[in-house]
Amino acid sequence: MAHYARWIEFLGGDLRQVGLIMGGSATAGLILRPWMAQWINRWGSRNLWMAGYLLFILACLGNLLITEVGPALYVARSGLLMAAAIVFASGLTYISQIAPEHRRTEAIGILGIGGFIGMLLGPVLGDLFLSERTQENFATLFWVAAAANAIPTLGLTLLRPPKHHNASTSLRLGAFFQIVKKHWPGAILLVDFAFGVCMTGPFIFIASFIDHASLAIMDRSVIGLFFLSYAGLAIIVRVSSRRLPDRVGPAKVLIAGIAIMSAGMMGFAWVTAENTWVILIPAGLTGIGHSLMFHTMTSLTLASFPTAVRGTGSSLALMMLDLGTILGAPVLGWIGEIYGYAVLFATIGVICFMSGVIYVISERKNRRVD
Repeated sequence: MAHYARWIEFLGGDLRQVGLIMGGSATAGLILRPWMAQWINRWGSRNLWMAGYLLFILACLGNLLITEVGPALYVARSGLLMAAAIVFASGLTYISQIAPEHRRTEAIGILGIGGFIGMLLGPVLGDLFLSERTQENFATLFWVAAAANAIPTLGLTLLRPPKHHNASTSLRLGAFFQIVKKHWPGAILLVDFAFGVCMTGPFIFIASFIDHASLAIMDRSVIGLFFLSYAGLAIIVRVSSRRLPDRVGPAKVLIAGIAIMSAGMMGFAWVTAENTWVILIPAGLTGIGHSLMFHTMTSLTLASFPTAVRGTGSSLALMMLDLGTILGAPVLGWIGEIYGYAVLFATIGVICFMSGVIYVISERKNRRVD
């Protein structure tokens, strides 16, 4: 789905519409997050995980019926993001419930390697399918994505359910906010938000940036190469540093990730058609930043929530991530259209860096109070 912006442009959309559709379509997932949390708490993380994959398959195939930019495109993209919301929240909850408490961050990090492997393969396959931008080739992209998600759906039937009993929490919206209020995680939520803004770079705007800047090697688009660097380095760093959060603390690893992610976003300013290969530098830096940030910020968000209501903690973290995407994508799309991509990516870098500064200041204040 890294190529989804190209699908929107193929149907006649411009960069502002890419931002509106990609950001606005996350709204449904954000609104339903509180209920997702209660569903996970009530019916179990494994069952909701499977439901998320099934919804993703249906949303992929729904794109086959679309021929123009319109409400149907918003619905299809919303289905993809809602499914991803369910999958992420359920997967994070499941792994946090079965992993030993002192290795929770490591377990979340190892789970995330699966996502990076998908980033290695998906964009490269998409480049092959979309060597020519035709309706038939985009249809192939969506069919393959749907088939690929059928595999983990079946795989989940082989996983044992967590030993913990599902919480008998109410499915009312008020119950979600009561749990959040009781176990409020603090300033780490701002980092969750900033990470959502950061993800608009590789997963919303990078395809348009590559096309508009005419970045190519041997007349081939470099989006696959970008994600080979992004995800390849992310996997190496995630595996090699998997025990680091438990040794030095997840907060220190998170701060390093924020700094590297910010530097990577600034690095896009030096990428031009004349030196296309330079894109490997911001790709690698943002991939490393992603690999250090996501599991540590998620673990720090979950830390204040008891095991039985971890579904609420997972959903809260991802709600803030969604909010960063929803608010960030349309604004960044406007910035990119008016001021160019260098300013767009630099804005992301500044937001990421400032979230880290505020988090550090907040944590120091909390330690002094304690």
